[in-house]
Amino acid sequence: MSDQTIHLLVTFDTNYIPPFQTMLTSAVQNTPGTKFHVWLLHSAIPQEDLTRLSGFCQTLGVPLTPLVMDRRLFADAPISNQYPQEMYYRLLAPHLLPSSLHRVLYLDPDILVINPLTPLWETELQGNLFAAASHTTVNDLVNGINRIRLKTDQDYYNTGVLLMDLDRGRTDIHPQEIFQHVQEHGSELLLPDQDVFNTLYGAKTLWIDDALWNYDARYYPGYLLRSNGAYHMDWVMQNTAILHFCGKRKPWKKAYAGRFATLYKHYNVLAHRNAEATPPVSSIPK
Repeated sequence: MSDQTIHLLVTFDTNYIPPFQTMLTSAVQNTPGTKFHVWLLHSAIPQEDLTRLSGFCQTLGVPLTPLVMDRRLFADAPISNQYPQEMYYRLLAPHLLPSSLHRVLYLDPDILVINPLTPLWETELQGNLFAAASHTTVNDLVNGINRIRLKTDQDYYNTGVLLMDLDRGRTDIHPQEIFQHVQEHGSELLLPDQDVFNTLYGAKTLWIDDALWNYDARYYPGYLLRSNGAYHMDWVMQNTAILHFCGKRKPWKKAYAGRFATLYKHYNVLAHRNAEATPPVSSIPK
């Protein structure tokens, strides 16, 4: 591809700044020789935190562009404690990001990157709006239930990792269609933004292998069984690019004792060192 910069999209609040710093540290370290640009869609992160975060990204050589979302853009959107405004950001990214951007890679902050992201970034979308992975082979029962529940034919995609064709999204994604779907089916949505994505755009999504690009860190035994023993720890370390810490148990919590806990703590320490090396807020250009 002509643009060798990987444009990362993230959406989070102040509480998720430390996990994001760990994720970005791992992405930069394990995608050597590649430039990154981070686009942050948010609605309530204080300016002081944004300035400090920008300084952190500067220590990694990564430009950060925070974009504050105007709540008037979501005047017609059903919003509640269950359906906060932020759930729409990744779905509406084609309309919220500059028109000069043609593709973007969305990553949840509860992710570690342990091998290069370049092959995913350069994936041809073959006319699709998105590329995403499903966790069906480690939990196929849930996949079947989701197909029935949402009346879809394709696998149930996880939206924690999304490669997006922004140009096509600007013509094919209609905010009012999303808002109307939430309005009409709100009581049926269990994972609101993910359910909406799968219902409206699942058929326009290119399947990518979750063992490589969205490995659910909870299910190491499931991946091992699925592969007849081939996806052992050495294989994961050599081949998996994205470890995703799905679910309520998060690796930055002291009580976390998952299989990849030590690996996460390693990058967490590196991120903390980078944060300590960040210049004082007063010396960082705004």
